[in-house]
This record gives sequence, C-alpha cells and structure tokens, in this order.
Amino acid sequence: MEREDKEEIKTPLIVSISQQEGGDGDGDGDGDGDGDGDGDGGGVFEEVKKQVWLAGPLVCVSLLQYSLQLISIMFVGHLGELSLSGASMATSFATVTGFSLFMGMASALDTLCGQSYGAKQYHMLGIYMQRAMVILMLVSIPLAVIWFNTGSILKLVGQDPDISEEAGRYAQFMLPSLFAYGLLQCLVRFLQTQNIVFPMMVSSGIATLLHVLICWILVFKSGLGSKGAALANAISYWNNVILLALYVKFSSSCAKTWTGFSTEALHGILAFIKLAIPSAVMVCLEMWSFEMIVLLSGLLPQPKLETSVLSICLNTAAVMWMIPFGLSGAVSTRVSNELGAGHPRTARLAVIVVLVVTIVVGILIGSVLILIRNFWGYAYSNEIEVVQYVATMMPILAASNFLDGLQCVLSGSVRGCGWQKIGAYINLGAYYLVGIPLAVLLAFTLQIGGKGLWFGIIGALLVQVALLLTITIRTNWDTEAKKARERVYESALPVNIVP
Repeated sequence: MEREDKEEIKTPLIVSISQQEGGDGDGDGDGDGDGDGDGDGGGVFEEVKKQVWLAGPLVCVSLLQYSLQLISIMFVGHLGELSLSGASMATSFATVTGFSLFMGMASALDTLCGQSYGAKQYHMLGIYMQRAMVILMLVSIPLAVIWFNTGSILKLVGQDPDISEEAGRYAQFMLPSLFAYGLLQCLVRFLQTQNIVFPMMVSSGIATLLHVLICWILVFKSGLGSKGAALANAISYWNNVILLALYVKFSSSCAKTWTGFSTEALHGILAFIKLAIPSAVMVCLEMWSFEMIVLLSGLLPQPKLETSVLSICLNTAAVMWMIPFGLSGAVSTRVSNELGAGHPRTARLAVIVVLVVTIVVGILIGSVLILIRNFWGYAYSNEIEVVQYVATMMPILAASNFLDGLQCVLSGSVRGCGWQKIGAYINLGAYYLVGIPLAVLLAFTLQIGGKGLWFGIIGALLVQVALLLTITIRTNWDTEAKKARERVYESALPVNIVP
C-alpha cells in the first residue's frame, strides 16, 4: 500500500519541467497554450493584478498587527514617564529576543508551503504548519525564561534600574503573547501561501478593534496600569490566533490543505530547522541593526535629542516599511507557487513586476516624506530643535526607504526560492561588515552625528540590494523550478492522520 501511495505522489512530481511547460504544443514553454511564454499568469497585467490583490491585504495585516503594540504604548503613555519608558524598553527587548526570531523562523513556510501548494501537494501545507508550530513552541520555552528575567538582564547591561524594573514587570505580563505570536506567524504563512489573505485582514481588524477596548478596561479600569497593557497584548494575539484557527478548521477554502493533526509533523524536524535557522538569521540581522542604530545614538554628544530624532525616524520607517513588506509577501507567494507548479518563466515575471511596482511606490513615498519634512516632527514633539532635526533627516529617510523597499521584495523572492542561507550571509556582510562600522565611522570619527548613523544604514542597504539583485539577475529559473519540485517530492510521503 505504501509503494502505491508513493507512486501516486511521484507521478505528477517527476514530470520534467520541459514536459510541464512545453507539452502543450504551442512551443512557448509555458504550458498555457497561448504562445506568449508567460505561464499561467496571463501576462504582465495579470501578474500585477495578482500581486496587488495579495499585497493590499498583507499590508493591512502587517499594519494592524504592528498597531497592537503601538496602541498599548499609547495607553501606557497616559500613566506617566516611567511607565512609558518601561513599556517601550520591554517592547523593544521583546521584539529583539522573540518577535523578530519567530517572524524569521516562520518565513521558512514561505518556501515549503508555497512550493507545495504550487505543486498541488496540498496536504503537505498542514503538515508543514504543524511542524513549524511544534518547533516554535519548543523555542518559546527558553525565550520565556529570558523574558521573565528581562528586568535583571537590562540592569546587567547598564540600563536605568527603575526603568529596568518597570520593563521587567511589563515583559512578565506579556509572556503569554510569546506563544501566541509564534502560532500566529505559522497560521499567517499557511494562509498567505494559498493566496487566502482577506480572512487574515478581517481577523486582524477584529483583534485590533477589540484591543482598544481591552486596553482601556485593563489599563484604566482594572487597576493593573501598565501591566494591563501588556496583558492586553497577549489577549489580542490569542484572539487573532483563535479566529484564524477556527477559519482553517471550518472553512472550505482550507479543506484540501488542512486534513487534521498528523504524526508526520513530528518527522523531518531537522530538515525544517535547517531552513528555519537561516530564515531567522536573515530577518533578525536586519531588524537588530536598526535597533543598534538607536542604541548608538545614545552615545552621541546630545543623546536626548539624537535618540528622540532617531526613534522618530525608526518609527516612521517601520510604518512605511509595511508597504514593501506586503509586496514582499506577495512576491514570495507568487514565486514559490509558480516554481512548485513548474512555471519558471512566470516566477521570473513575478520578480520583474514587483521590482517595477516597488520602484514606483518608493518614489511616491519618498516624495511624500520630503514634502512633509517641515511638519512631520510636530506629530511627535513640540520642541523646535527636534522638529528641525527631523526635517533634515527626512530626505535621508526617503532614500533609505526606497532602498529598503527594493531589498525587501528581493528578500521575498529569496524566500520563495528557498535561498535563506544565501540571504543570511548577505545580510551579515551588508549590515555588520559594512553598515554598522560605516555608521560608527561617520557618526563618531567624522562627527556627523545621527545623520552619520543613518548613512551607515544606507550603505548597508546599497550593498544588500546590489548583492540580491546580482543573484536574482543570474538566476537560472528552470533549475530553480526543478529544485522546487524535488524539494516537494522529498517531503510528500504518506501521512498518518490523527482522528
């Protein structure tokens, strides 16, 4: 029986790419019979439509999930300076030690689920998601110990004792959100790779609206104060997880990809980790470098001014980044789906289209940032010195946002192809061999200040974009499609469903 199952899976998977794409008699190699060579994407216009349809909701999902922490901080801000400082520090610590790590590890599903979906091995998506959930829950245990001791760790590295103690309490009450966030990332990738994005947008919207009410009750009415905001984060993340889990369980859209719990999820864990670790490193190296820039700003001659302005720039960049991040998720899905389906030309077209869209969007966003440069600072401060400094930083921020958008979508293509290890090496070299040393040189040796720190980031982004673009241009898409099909076949073994 097992041999018959393997043969059933093997037949569609080992058909050569030339048969898959050129066996339709039109000689264009796309398998769609129209002779245009663009696969089943229906040309450039169709590809643009597919990516925008995917990216729009993904941008909303990213903004809504990002807003949970922001809303909590806003509520805590009304409790006093110490509470705000502690909550901000705890949130930053949690992002560095937990959230960014889980975002990176879960992005391995962009490759595995996306390519399996394209190859029509639908049951494997549920297996991969369960496997990722098991691994992330195991990783959550040591991270929970770190979060529990946040206050002591911050004191150990020289942070203010009062702020460290406040941050420690905030992190302890935020502990349940660590486990929820890991599961949430797995569910999001599972649905995203199937092009199911609107339910994610709805669930995130519901969770965010409820979060405002929950924060108000727990912060102001329950007497918990800042601890209530941390607890509200956990409740809201779990609300989102429950809503998406119910959708996966009962929706007909997931009937083929979710076939129940399976013991197969406990197999192949090592192979998954080999892809998840470079995925995490790729994401974390970049996110940590931006946090490091803010920390370095505290060592400059005017630390309060520099830290305030760099924090404003970082928050602005984070919000603007959500747009290319949505495009990145879209192209990752498109590339992985098309490679898994054996359509290398369509995968290549997807990358070209997203680059053009990103360039246009980057120019528009950059123009807006430059136009509002003299007013944007007032959204954060009434200090004239801060407002003027922010105005001088905005053109620099516009340039970095443009480059960050390009690297973001190119990184999405990397995830779609399964090149996370290459991406990790590129990010290591770009940010820690070029970016951070250049930032230190410009800011401290040449005494350019905060501008020098951000110029260092621009240097890192230039190197990152150049390397990613070179690799993308030199890609043999036919070979990548074959590798994708082989990867799917190696994993597509008979599964044991647990009733």
